[in-house]
Amino acid sequence: MAHPKRKISKTRRDKRRTHYKAAVPQIATDPTTGEAHLYHRAHWFEGKLYYRGQVVIDRSEEEIEA
Repeated sequence: MAHPKRKISKTRRDKRRTHYKAAVPQIATDPTTGEAHLYHRAHWFEGKLYYRGQVVIDRSEEEIEA
């Protein structure tokens, strides 16, 4: 029966067994503003918070009123 010549360390063994890999994040383009953002994330553009092409929060109106 074959035996390894040297003991494999726990760290080296665990590195080989891992399936956690670094991935490039997917970038989407907002249909309203044309701004690039991460998928499923809201993003700020000119004082407004957009999600899926719709305004969620409008900070520009709040600053004018105050």
